[in-house]
Amino acid sequence: MTTNNKILEWSGVSTAIFYSLLVALNIGAEFVGFTLLLISAALIGLWAYFGKHRGILFLQFFYATAGLIGMVRWF
Repeated sequence: MTTNNKILEWSGVSTAIFYSLLVALNIGAEFVGFTLLLISAALIGLWAYFGKHRGILFLQFFYATAGLIGMVRWF
């Protein structure tokens, strides 16, 4: 695995962790959290595309959609 792929993978994981914490803490940062979800889906989606992980790539489309819906609803 190349360094760029590792950066995509772990950046996506990190943003997903922060997203879930922000939403779970219920501190009024839901918009930021859903933005992080969208970013995470893009990063992990790229990682999945380059690594030919088609199931994970497909899943990221749904996470990105959830992020967009959350952003629209909280804005």
